[in-house]
Amino acid sequence: MVHGYKGVKFQNWARTYGCCPEMYYQPTSVEEVREVLALARQQNKRVKVVGGGHSPSDIACTDGFMIHMGKMNRVLQVDTEKKQVTVEAGILLADLHPQLGKHGLALSNLGAVSDVTAGGVIGSGTHNTGIKHGILATQVVALTLLTADGTILECSEASNAEVFQAARVHLGCLGVVLTITLQCVPQFHLQEISFPSTLDEVLDNLDSHLKKSEYFRFLWFPHSENVSVIYQDHTNKPPSSSANWFWDYAIGFYLLEFLLWISSFLPGLVGWINRFFFWLLFTGKRESSNLSHEIFTYECRFKQHVQDWAIPREKTKEALLELKAVLESHPKMVAHFPVEVRFTRGDDILLSPCFQRDSCYMNIIMYRPYGKDIPRLDYWLAYETIMKKVGGRPHWAKAHNCTRKDFEKMYPAFSKFCAIREKLDPTGMFLNAYLEKVFY
Repeated sequence: MVHGYKGVKFQNWARTYGCCPEMYYQPTSVEEVREVLALARQQNKRVKVVGGGHSPSDIACTDGFMIHMGKMNRVLQVDTEKKQVTVEAGILLADLHPQLGKHGLALSNLGAVSDVTAGGVIGSGTHNTGIKHGILATQVVALTLLTADGTILECSEASNAEVFQAARVHLGCLGVVLTITLQCVPQFHLQEISFPSTLDEVLDNLDSHLKKSEYFRFLWFPHSENVSVIYQDHTNKPPSSSANWFWDYAIGFYLLEFLLWISSFLPGLVGWINRFFFWLLFTGKRESSNLSHEIFTYECRFKQHVQDWAIPREKTKEALLELKAVLESHPKMVAHFPVEVRFTRGDDILLSPCFQRDSCYMNIIMYRPYGKDIPRLDYWLAYETIMKKVGGRPHWAKAHNCTRKDFEKMYPAFSKFCAIREKLDPTGMFLNAYLEKVFY
């Protein structure tokens, strides 16, 4: 019999959203998950599955039943011939990396954070960068889904293909993802090189940067021309690091947080802070190499509000220059560094922000120094307006103000996904406030 807890408070990593579920469950087996769903059907309760709780939005919040998958975190099978691994959906990627390493395997691409579950990473459409690489969900070759009525569906290109096409970016609304089979690659090392440039140089030579480096991204420092270009590529070089506690923590974390806190009283300082930190930390060339997952993941500094939209790749220059122009013409509007720009290959997953098009992701942040909120709504609105104008689609895990009307325009296959969702969950057991805005 599965045991539930009352009075558990859930908060996401950034502490921007939280909730108090009526009951909180940590099942250890498929049978126990089934029991929770049976109770929910009896009592007409809603159910929300939560993973690492990293999403900077309320996508995981509920006042009904919450299922935390942390105890369903085993590696079930490793097929070294096909280079595939089957895992329970609650496994943290941080725990998966060393297990894959034992078999000489790795994931071909990863997001910035590995304290996230396999089920959550695919469900929210998590991505990294590299125009030859899709979002992380494109690495999924099969998954099993427990639906609202207690049925288990095995999904892949070969069986339940339509559900598979939807469930790889599932938003937690199709059922409980139990297991995931991931396509891996042989273990590899990456070399990361970062060097300074200007916004015009990078935008004018975008194609050549994309060709030069497998995992190319760049950081633009708002209120300036400054850009830090980052190349990550396969290497045979031994591990080496340019990390340094003093610069990365004392300066890049503690001093930054203090200065941004002061800027909450003197907003005019933000432009100076952005330029000062670029000069301090990003004007030199830096190199490091390590195992791929060590290079892909990095510190997100401290608590922050985030927006991240995918736009057609060919709109990159237009959108960034427009954002820059808006900031220049509204001197009171402040934007923290960096604006992180990444690139992703198109795919055929119904609700993937990269559905049927190569995309550029433009990630903006406003830090919360010592937990304090800095006014951001003007900046947020200006950014969203530009993103919508160039045909953007918001990252599902991040905060956005879009509703069903917007998604119907953005996603050619939106109605197809809705039909699949309604068939798998006719009573809306897996909905919450966030998802109601999406589907109603």
